[in-house]
Amino acid sequence: MPARYAPLFAGAAAVLDSHRGLDYGALQVARAFGRRLGVAPFTATTTRLVVDLNRSPYHRNVFSEYTRGLTREERTAAMAAYYWPYRNAVERAVDEVVATGGAVLHVSSHSFTPVLHGEVRDCDIGFLYHPGRAGEVRFIDAWYDAMHAAVPELVLRRNYPYRGISDALVTHLRRRHSERAYAGVELEVNQKHVGSRGWRALVSMLTATLATAAGA
Repeated sequence: MPARYAPLFAGAAAVLDSHRGLDYGALQVARAFGRRLGVAPFTATTTRLVVDLNRSPYHRNVFSEYTRGLTREERTAAMAAYYWPYRNAVERAVDEVVATGGAVLHVSSHSFTPVLHGEVRDCDIGFLYHPGRAGEVRFIDAWYDAMHAAVPELVLRRNYPYRGISDALVTHLRRRHSERAYAGVELEVNQKHVGSRGWRALVSMLTATLATAAGA
């Protein structure tokens, strides 16, 4: 939480420390992927309750109820400090590869709360992708199969707990690039596993099966 915004969150410590404030475990998974594949992940460590980096800039939820009341100038400053540096860096990296004739596999690491609005999410790992883009379908099929073979007791679901075509950074990048040049998928891990006795083994399995599915 940047100090300049802390007064806006007075009394909201519990919210900041919940699934609304951050995706528990997602950073650890992203870093493990980066080490295994030899790439530097693009990461963010400022709570999304200031500004949500995975939302389009004019999405109604890019600012939370805590920051939506900022003046236009203050919102612009928050976007300049936290939103655009991340978004532009990812976009630039993808554009550079595509410009040389290469193809990009973009895996975005997320996690989800096991219970939302009283509903138990019956899923351990979710794969979000565009079902109309053949490259994404092939990759997710391969990753799903590798993961199921490694840990068959896990409940794996496609386009759950969210739709893979909903507003997100990968959705934006799909509009910029053809499916031959870009495949963008989001991994969703149930937060009930984060910090559990089997958490480190789960991260290792996710990493190994990603490498298998990607042919790395």
